Amino acid sequence: MKSPLSSVVLFYVGPVSISEGVVTTWAIMLVLILGAILVSRNLSLVPSRTQAFFELIVDTVDGQIRDTMRLDPAPYRAFIGTLFSFIFLANWSELVPGVEPPTAQLETDAALALLVFAAVIWFGVRAGGIRGYLGTFASPNPIMIPLNFIESLTRTFSLLVRLFGNVMSGVFVIGIVLSLAGLLVPIPLMALDLLTGAVQAYIFAILAMVFIAGAVSEGASAPDTSSQRTPS
Repeated sequence: MKSPLSSVVLFYVGPVSISEGVVTTWAIMLVLILGAILVSRNLSLVPSRTQAFFELIVDTVDGQIRDTMRLDPAPYRAFIGTLFSFIFLANWSELVPGVEPPTAQLETDAALALLVFAAVIWFGVRAGGIRGYLGTFASPNPIMIPLNFIESLTRTFSLLVRLFGNVMSGVFVIGIVLSLAGLLVPIPLMALDLLTGAVQAYIFAILAMVFIAGAVSEGASAPDTSSQRTPS
């Protein structure tokens, strides 16, 4: 079994190596894009079964955002929904013979964690302005600036480690049992691993919502001195 820190290079685009995980990621992105186009192409007021199914998914995502973030879900629906859908499909891509989930690769999980890190900054700045967002690092007093900044980095690192550790451990366990016990014995473990993959996608999305909600609420409540004017 190959190391989880290594990746199988399939081909090169100039000096850039394209690994198996990258190709699988592109395939999942293509599935999500084409699926979104097909589902939204013929929307109607009287929904078909397919439309009703996906509307139920959107309503579920909206309800989870309201319950977790206590905010209007519209600005966050696309990011949170896409994040969950990608991780869910990536974790379940191991159902395809010969495909290893891209979330079992460290670079994929690092990219997902960095996306959440950037989203926290984006939504925080949009809610309270640049000065309002930066002011959250000085809460409750300026001496906390280094610690609050380190906290934002460690939260991102914890997302990476949590997703990578859980997905990679499942791949390793199934691989070891398969090599020792044969083809049919690991099936219950595979079912458990699929359930774990769905739960990990849910947890990752929930943590992203919590981090974004914290930045939005703190940024909105922090005073933005850029809008203040000195009275003449």
